[in-house]
Amino acid sequence: MDDIRLNVALLRRKVPNLTSAAKSIGIRPATVSNLCTGKIDLGKAEVRTLVGLAILANCSVDDLIIRGEKLNVIETKIKTLDFFAPLVKGGTTGLVARPGMGQVVILAELMHRFKESDYTTVFLLPTTNHPELEGTTELADIVTATIDETFLKLTSQNGDVIFISDKSFNSSGELLDLQERLVAERVQNITTILVDLSGEAVDEEMPYGPLETLWQLDADLATRHQYPAIHPIYSTSSILEGIDLDQRHFNLRQRAQKLLRRYRELRSVVAVHGIEKIPAVELETYNLGERLEAYFTQPLFVAEAYTGQQGKAVSMSQTLQDVEHILDGEADHLSVEELRYRGSLVL
Repeated sequence: MDDIRLNVALLRRKVPNLTSAAKSIGIRPATVSNLCTGKIDLGKAEVRTLVGLAILANCSVDDLIIRGEKLNVIETKIKTLDFFAPLVKGGTTGLVARPGMGQVVILAELMHRFKESDYTTVFLLPTTNHPELEGTTELADIVTATIDETFLKLTSQNGDVIFISDKSFNSSGELLDLQERLVAERVQNITTILVDLSGEAVDEEMPYGPLETLWQLDADLATRHQYPAIHPIYSTSSILEGIDLDQRHFNLRQRAQKLLRRYRELRSVVAVHGIEKIPAVELETYNLGERLEAYFTQPLFVAEAYTGQQGKAVSMSQTLQDVEHILDGEADHLSVEELRYRGSLVL
């Protein structure tokens, strides 16, 4: 029997004040909380409880149930990736960017970091020449040139694999064929990262097809040298849609995105008219957004020779704590420059 879980994302959308609403129809708040966090097995929940929640959400009981295995996160210790769009283990991630926005550096950094883990990285070379990959593919544990060679390498690995491929194989249908062959062989230990070195994916609605994680790079951040230039609003992950993401993480991400969305709107005003045109009531939001944006920059190990800054790894738990401190104003004593490219708040 498949694992079943409560569709918490649906409840969050449909019933904003879930605890109070549940209490109003006779469902104990503790019961709702425990169902949402998984402390109570959904299979052991009372039928009347599920029916009541379905009524509140104006949906069927079946809509409230998610079937399938729990999603797991691969922690990269790159703050902006782990916070805004966590990498889903066993899923497919797409990197969307125009050339020169730092996508190759992100790939190189990930392969560098995975060398310190139990993951084996396999890089399928694009069919066309890309000089920008010089010095990057060497960081992979295994480099392949054809789909058939890749299939043999992937099926021969016993442990977890990070497989990296260019969009050209996706467009030709060869990647889909490879995935079907892997499914037929019951190979389930592969996490795929797709990159588009041509930059054409930016103009396509679904350049890679269904994804578990989308990392979209932001031209504005790249222009201002705020790296890694991951777009904090458009980048997302399927792990955000259910109970697999920690509730605290979910709430902090919502708060951070709301702040950064407004900050970006205010930045457009400042760019044209100057900061004096921002209403006094919005100035705190602007300053807080500027600090948070600066915090999400991070020195990368593979860029040390170019930046002169030592690479930093920040755990997911530390990132959550830091973001909470910034949002709550507990880092206001730090300037924007002090927050930029520093790793965690704890030195």
